[in-house]
Amino acid sequence: MKEIKLTQGKVAIVDDGDFEALNQYKWHAQKTGNGTFYAARGRGGKYVLLHREIMPTVDGMEVDHINGDGLNCQKRNLRNCTRSQNARNSKISSSSTSGFKGASWHKRDKIWTSGIWVNGKQKHLGNFTLLKEAALAYNEAAIKYFGEFARLNTITDKGSI
Repeated sequence: MKEIKLTQGKVAIVDDGDFEALNQYKWHAQKTGNGTFYAARGRGGKYVLLHREIMPTVDGMEVDHINGDGLNCQKRNLRNCTRSQNARNSKISSSSTSGFKGASWHKRDKIWTSGIWVNGKQKHLGNFTLLKEAALAYNEAAIKYFGEFARLNTITDKGSI
């Protein structure tokens, strides 16, 4: 594993065998709306993403960073996927008030609810007294519906990720 220096004090991690070919270019750190950084460079008026140089895709496919770290571009952390699969492996939304995927507070009923979006439809997973229970219900459903692309909530003793 080798590091390619980027702007903003960031580095991208690549496999040793890819380093020489990729390090000949000037790469910069590009932050997305959800806060994830990716390595990119300009080429002919367009941006080229480092992970796409390592793992080209066919039309209609994307490259997913398995661990969610957009700067970890080692081949073992990359896989081809559809847009839907990539979204299933996304981080928790910054607008989440519960701190968990699929869990939210129902103000009127004063209870935690859990739900998951599958094929464009929301599935209600239940109502729960404890936030931890709602987060675990999401995890169970995510494994069932998303398989290897499920990004699960991490539950700690304090009940947060």
